[in-house]
Amino acid sequence: MLHSVMKKSVLRILPGLLCLAVPLSSCSSSKPASTAATTVSPAAQRYSVATEKIAKKKYDDAIVILESLMFSTRATDLEDDVLNSLADTYFKKKEYILAADTYRRLLQQTPDSPFAKNAQFQIARSYEKLSPFYELDQEYSVKAIEEFTNYLDLYPSEDSAQAASDAEMYKKLMEVNPSNAAYRQKYEAAMATLSNESPAKYSGQAIPGLREKLAHNRFSIARQYTKLKKYRAAEIFYSVIINQYADTKWAEPAWIGKIDMQIKRENWFEARQSIESFQQQFPAKAKLVEAASKVVLAHYSDARDPKKKE
Repeated sequence: MLHSVMKKSVLRILPGLLCLAVPLSSCSSSKPASTAATTVSPAAQRYSVATEKIAKKKYDDAIVILESLMFSTRATDLEDDVLNSLADTYFKKKEYILAADTYRRLLQQTPDSPFAKNAQFQIARSYEKLSPFYELDQEYSVKAIEEFTNYLDLYPSEDSAQAASDAEMYKKLMEVNPSNAAYRQKYEAAMATLSNESPAKYSGQAIPGLREKLAHNRFSIARQYTKLKKYRAAEIFYSVIINQYADTKWAEPAWIGKIDMQIKRENWFEARQSIESFQQQFPAKAKLVEAASKVVLAHYSDARDPKKKE
């Protein structure tokens, strides 16, 4: 972040530097050029101190400074620097709720900031860190999936195929002209995209894992209702897994559970339909429902089939 501050400070002192390049009498400022060139605002000085504290892992001290700067730098060049550094520090301290809130504040107050892309990714990571064991409430798992999906929707340019092509091209160009800094920079950017650490790849891998946890949560609730002999409620949760998490490993046992609940409730027509659906989707696992199929056929009656009543 200090690099960003110094860059913005250079823009502020540039007029003073230009004065040094022309005759001294042509400069309008009455202050000596050397004084104008070294002027740094109090806010910038305090921000610099905060970044030094962060570098030394004195996070509490840095947070005190950054929180006070959060309001005094509003609508200034330092606003996004302060918010991003504060959010990063919260994240490093594992205060993920505060981190997510501060990254979101950055997006709301400075949507055009160069930190916006990272802020969106870090919001998702903060919620992912808050995602608990599967048996607990999964509010943050849902939020993490939403935010990772938002990231991929907003920044779809990180395409692996394109990055691989770019990496190969710039690698060959560097062989021809190894001193070209632009080639090396673009090559490294492409390799970063291909890395497992790239935000796009991380997001794409995090979403399925979170969906597995959500499906596991629904499955555990269904099992609890089964133990309580609340078969209708259990069937509802098994159906949620089948309809919303069919891409997870819990879809197959959810079908088995749903069929079992329908048999216990003596809903023979629905059970027969579920068995047929399972056999179509998992033909290699047909043996898993053979016993259930025999029970259903033994009780099934055309009179219970609504199609026969038409």
